Amino acid sequence: MSSLLTNSTAMTALQTLRSVSSQLSSTQTRISTGQRVSTASDNAAYWSIATSMRADNAALSAVSDSLGLSAATVDTEYTALNTVIGDKDSGLVKLQSLLVEAKTAGIDRSKIQADITQIQQQMKSTADAATFNGVNWLSTTASTPATVDLVSSYSRVQSTPTTGAITLTVSSYSLFTASTSGILDTQTTSGVSVANMTITSLTDAASDQTTLDGYIAQVTAAINSAASAAADLGAVKNRISTNTEFVKTLMDSVDRGIGQLVDADMNQESTRLAALQVQQQLGVQALSIANNSSQSILSLFR
Repeated sequence: MSSLLTNSTAMTALQTLRSVSSQLSSTQTRISTGQRVSTASDNAAYWSIATSMRADNAALSAVSDSLGLSAATVDTEYTALNTVIGDKDSGLVKLQSLLVEAKTAGIDRSKIQADITQIQQQMKSTADAATFNGVNWLSTTASTPATVDLVSSYSRVQSTPTTGAITLTVSSYSLFTASTSGILDTQTTSGVSVANMTITSLTDAASDQTTLDGYIAQVTAAINSAASAAADLGAVKNRISTNTEFVKTLMDSVDRGIGQLVDADMNQESTRLAALQVQQQLGVQALSIANNSSQSILSLFR
């Protein structure tokens, strides 16, 4: 039956054209965004997972930045500590050799004291200068915290986030403190520390030689303590370096996981686009043919 009011062929062609146009719009969106799931309406489950994973990656990025800051801080303290330990020409090692030299009978100890004083002042200056971003663990004040946490990791199990940290005890590295309890300013019962010891008034007398032996032992203990602190900071440096590489690798892994969930396959989408464009052209042509079919009814009235 031919009808002027109802053209079922045109209606079918129009429905097909609408479907093709909708698919074409969706495909073009995927191509322009590069994602097959760019909004929650595309796939609510995958979009939600991808959003949470992107938030995790942002947190990991913050951890990476924090590790960079921590690495710089630790490196500053480590470098200064090694400088204080010194070698045969400087630092505690040189100080120890000068004290041994001072045990020589008849030697001018006032001349040796001049070198000792310079070393003591240099060690204090080095400790005070070991500051990065306002942080100094070698020369501390009353306001310096007893422990510091260096953020090292972030993880999330379901809805529970966990932040990991490397905890350091500042007193383990302190050379000078406000309470004179550091490696270099801790005083013996006679009020002598590595930082203030003087040998100008000492002589070749047995009692003074014993005093010198005590000074040498005191400096040797300071070398051992400083070396232990430097070794600990060196281990922390290695741990931070390892964590930094792991966090970067983990971020790349999360990015790949997000991509597998929401990224569009551009080869597939380009093929689909070409097919839908042909279907759209055919749909337009079919609708045109269906609309023109009603013109044949006019011939019945001629």
